[in-house]
Order: sequence, then structure tokens, then C-alpha cells
Amino acid sequence: MNIIERVKAPTPKFFKVLRTIGLSVIAAGGVLMTAPVSLPAGVISLAGYLTVAGTVMTAVSQTAVENPVARKQKRKSRVQ
Repeated sequence: MNIIERVKAPTPKFFKVLRTIGLSVIAAGGVLMTAPVSLPAGVISLAGYLTVAGTVMTAVSQTAVENPVARKQKRKSRVQ
């Protein structure tokens, strides 16, 4: 399975939640980095780390896929 197939495949619910949290962390880091007021250097560094952590969290969560065997079993149980 290549990366394009993984991204297009269904994502488990846990990783969808994790992806949303990652996007929120990215947004918080972006807001801190682009704040119109002067912030201490530590806060700006923290914003950079938040942005990187959120990006990694989102990317990993997007490439997680459901087990194809489990997916087939779910479909069978829905039909019956």
C-alpha cells in the first residue's frame, strides 16, 4: 500500500479525533506566532514547537488506516 492509497483509505475514529486535535494545536501555534503584540521569546519558541508537533500529529493520523479484515467484518455485521 503506497502513501496515496493510505491517505485515501478510511481512517479509524480515534485517529480522526487525533487529527482534529493536531489541527487545533497547529492553529494555536500559528496564532501565537502571528500575534500583533510583542511576546517573549519563550512563547514564540513554544509556538514553533506546537506547530511542528501538530503537523506531525496530523500527518501520522491521516495515514493511519483501518485493518482491511476488520472492515470486511464490519460490513458483514451491518448486512446481517
